Amino acid sequence: MTAAGTGATRNDVWPDDIFAVLKAAEVGQVVYVPDAGHARLIELCQMDDGIKTVPLTTEEEGIAVLAGAWLGGERGVLLMQSSGVGNCLNMLAMVQECRFPFLTLVTMRGEWGEFNPWQLPMGQSAARLLRDMGVIVQPVNEAKQVGETVNAAARLAFDAYRAVAVLISQRIIGFKDWTTAGNAR
Repeated sequence: MTAAGTGATRNDVWPDDIFAVLKAAEVGQVVYVPDAGHARLIELCQMDDGIKTVPLTTEEEGIAVLAGAWLGGERGVLLMQSSGVGNCLNMLAMVQECRFPFLTLVTMRGEWGEFNPWQLPMGQSAARLLRDMGVIVQPVNEAKQVGETVNAAARLAFDAYRAVAVLISQRIIGFKDWTTAGNAR
């Protein structure tokens, strides 16, 4: 498969790599706001009887759901796009204060090849804002490193009771190219 508008071949197995890591880490809940970047991973989780998938109306709800999952004995992960990071900032205080493991996988926008100016502010600020809220940020820029990065993040989150975010670069998910639809300037 080629990344839209680039002609470059993209490694599209990274969602499968993440799914394998989540299964090995015994993740029982995956909460998400629908996102094209996570579509394959969401589909894999929905097909697995051992994982509860919970669609959200907004990203900060996911933090509360994951806190409840942890209190109920289950591990969980929040899937979101970088634009949702801003929605979570106040709720991340609960993660720090209650000291429960928190793992989020963030597909980035507002980076490489972005066409939508509304995605730029949060895409450019997400890592800094997460760090400012006490979240350990682990960016990944190559598809072949996604699985190992998520594995390391899951270990850190669940074994050391830390908040960890893996930022999956727009170079990996590809960028949207709406020029064929006549939407580009």
